[in-house]
Amino acid sequence: MVRRAIAGGRVGGAGRGPSSRWLTFSDEVHRLVRRDGLAPDPALLAQEAVRRLPAPFGVRAWVVTGHEETRAVLAGHTAYSNDFVGRIGAVADAEHRPGGLGLSDPPDHTRLRHVLAPEFTAHRLSSMKPVVWAIVEAQLDVLEEAAAAGSPVDLVADFGLPIASRTIAGHLGLSEVDLGGLATLSTARFDLDGGSSGPFATMSDSIDLLLDVVRRERSSPGTGLLGRLVRTHGSSLTDLELAGIADGLWTGGLESTASTLALGGYVLARDRAAAQSLRVGGDVAAWVEELLRQTSAVQVSFPRIARFDVDLGGQRIREGDVVVCSLSAANHRRGPGVSHLAFGHGIHRCVGSELARIELGTALPALARRFPDLRLYAEPSWRTTSFVFGATTVPVCLTPSPTTPAVAH
Repeated sequence: MVRRAIAGGRVGGAGRGPSSRWLTFSDEVHRLVRRDGLAPDPALLAQEAVRRLPAPFGVRAWVVTGHEETRAVLAGHTAYSNDFVGRIGAVADAEHRPGGLGLSDPPDHTRLRHVLAPEFTAHRLSSMKPVVWAIVEAQLDVLEEAAAAGSPVDLVADFGLPIASRTIAGHLGLSEVDLGGLATLSTARFDLDGGSSGPFATMSDSIDLLLDVVRRERSSPGTGLLGRLVRTHGSSLTDLELAGIADGLWTGGLESTASTLALGGYVLARDRAAAQSLRVGGDVAAWVEELLRQTSAVQVSFPRIARFDVDLGGQRIREGDVVVCSLSAANHRRGPGVSHLAFGHGIHRCVGSELARIELGTALPALARRFPDLRLYAEPSWRTTSFVFGATTVPVCLTPSPTTPAVAH
């Protein structure tokens, strides 16, 4: 159902611009997601703060890499529309347009954000801390069993993914069956080389699965976030809106957090001073913020469409132009000590950012304390074409072993 709603259409409205397959992934586009280690492609960092992005079919597109310019776009919801899917899909029937916060504009965005905000207050999330702690400790026990057997472990499959998936699934109230189906779809959504319609097709499959979850929750609301939303706001939210909310929280809570957890472990395996600091009670919060800036797991923002002509970084952005911000480049161009944009900025700033901080601030110090001999077994295998940066594997050893090959740091 949702897949059909995303097919066809025009950028900027009916009769204007190319179809939903307008974007061909040139070297310029791949540069947005390539990394030189943790840092973005040096050529991306060297270019102008606002630069034309080559696109076919006469589409005018821009990439923004400057820190201040990126903040201006992310904060400029009156100048830029986030309803990218609706515009490229020309969805005439609003009932079938995928919901969620990231792809909506006010007043819909304002209404949905108002519904979600109470679920992510410090008070509400304080109840999640013991839950996250239990998930982390259980997973570290699994790692310890592997360490006792002398086996290396993978910080992606054995640390980041299970902690992030169980945390967000528990928060939403998803079952193990739900979790398995969604996890299969999640990573593929962000693969640039999946094709120009691949991310949207995967998103539609995910929302269709979540629509079944929403209908189940309407029949018998559980104790998770979805059940609470059904009980409190069920009459004011459509099934598709609830599924869109769940989809945004699931993908945001899984992919970016799992990647940052694994990357944080990678940093600790390479930086013994940082690991020692976390073990003895160093400033965990400051270290996590710098990790978020360096890793910038979500590499680019949701595309925006200019609502009217606007000047940005010395360039004239015209009405209907597509604007993409490189969060990773913006974070690296300003360096340490600045307010990072890893969670975005403005009204679309990640609503689950504090939950992610709880997970990172709990799991990574616990990893450093439990395994003081943590070190790389082999260099990570990096994702090379994903909008969410990370590694496919981060092999590490957890205990001293004379037979373990040394990885040069």
